[in-house]
Amino acid sequence: MLFEPLATASLQLANRIVMAPMTRSRAVEANTPNALMAEYYAQRASAGLIVTEGVSPSPNGLGYARIPGLFNDTQVRGWKAVTDAVHARGGKIFVQLMHTGRVTHAANLPAGAEVLGPTADACPGEMHTDAQGMQPHSAPRAMSAADIDHAVGEYAKSAQLAIEAGFDGVELHAANGYLIEQFLNANVNQRTDAYGGSIEGRNRFALEVARATAAAIGAHRVGIRLSPHGVFNSTGAFADVQAQYLALTQALSELGLQYLHLLDHSAMGAPPVPAELKSQLRTAFRGLFILAGGFDRASAASALKAGQADLIAFARPFLANPDLVERLRADAALNAVDMATFYTPGPKGYTDYPALAA
Repeated sequence: MLFEPLATASLQLANRIVMAPMTRSRAVEANTPNALMAEYYAQRASAGLIVTEGVSPSPNGLGYARIPGLFNDTQVRGWKAVTDAVHARGGKIFVQLMHTGRVTHAANLPAGAEVLGPTADACPGEMHTDAQGMQPHSAPRAMSAADIDHAVGEYAKSAQLAIEAGFDGVELHAANGYLIEQFLNANVNQRTDAYGGSIEGRNRFALEVARATAAAIGAHRVGIRLSPHGVFNSTGAFADVQAQYLALTQALSELGLQYLHLLDHSAMGAPPVPAELKSQLRTAFRGLFILAGGFDRASAASALKAGQADLIAFARPFLANPDLVERLRADAALNAVDMATFYTPGPKGYTDYPALAA
């Protein structure tokens, strides 16, 4: 099943293999996509679906050095070159909209931007800045109701720009401890207003973003990524996590989103998402269901055969193997990843991995 096509009323994919979003930090000029990035994604266009690296819908969300944005005309033109290159090779590509929220250092933000979060609590730990090396995360300003409304609007506007740039759709990044999950996670979200304090309150921001984005470009062009039980960026499990994510998924299903992308971090050492919860979320969501997290050829095929998912996402294997689909089909050896070049500028460890034919 891994290599079989998949079609919905609005999306036709050549196979069931998804290239997962992976930050690569190559947008060196004004957080704008460039020709090198277009080459990188075009190399991997044999994936059934590409989901780009995290792309900020707001100047305030550019928390890491050299990550791309999608909120101005120059960025639209840069991304149009990327989507044209992928489509020319027969691929499909969604952009992942990722607002980093409090996972930020002010030195990484452009002039006039600010660090925002559900509360004024800084994210524990440090992050890289090109200007100052490793630095503690900057303390955010707690978002007001007006800030929340503005951020929701930024997601919707960025989604519109994504369609203008030629993307086939957008994925809302509600995982890995970034802004949407900062509202979802009870360990981070200590608000006592309508955006915190209960399952309904913590889910509110995610649902407002999803609703606004779907209204802007059509629900059939919107997916969302979730990581219940993830621990990245000081999130972690909490008392009602499973009930909350089931309620969230049921509400997202009612909106008619194209897909739900469920990430299990256990391959990276985090607690696993319980099999029972995965099954409940799969049942609750009527659209396409994508599983991600440490899959290889055999485990991906097994999950599809068991009906656990419609699509399987691969991350690091795609990073080092531009022709991953062909390698999986042939059951061929994979290139090893060069971790030292994950986030460095330039082509090394980015567009120079050899294809199987070479």
